[in-house]
Amino acid sequence: MANGAAVGAPNGAAKEEHTERNGAVTRSDLADAVHRKIGLSRAESAKYVEMVLDEIFERIVAREDVKLSSFGAFIVRAKKERLGRNPKTGDGAKISARLVVSFKPSNILRARINGGE
Repeated sequence: MANGAAVGAPNGAAKEEHTERNGAVTRSDLADAVHRKIGLSRAESAKYVEMVLDEIFERIVAREDVKLSSFGAFIVRAKKERLGRNPKTGDGAKISARLVVSFKPSNILRARINGGE
């Protein structure tokens, strides 16, 4: 969002400035956006953002995929144990089996990122 356009904003509408943190959008930025667009108090806006993020968090922890229409999906995958390498020494190192979360953007989000509608 470094170019100032809001993801999901209609017709590429410009996004109001948010505090720069290496281009990252924080919970506070999301709460401020809810406050500006809906008119809820800052405290209420922060509470609702937190509720949505908590729900997403809980679903992922429960090993459920989270699909957000027109945005993308958070997918929980199991990775098998494998042999890796220490990049400094080149020595082999065992990487244990684990769960990972990946994000797959929707076709709509991909198109917007690449300048299409």
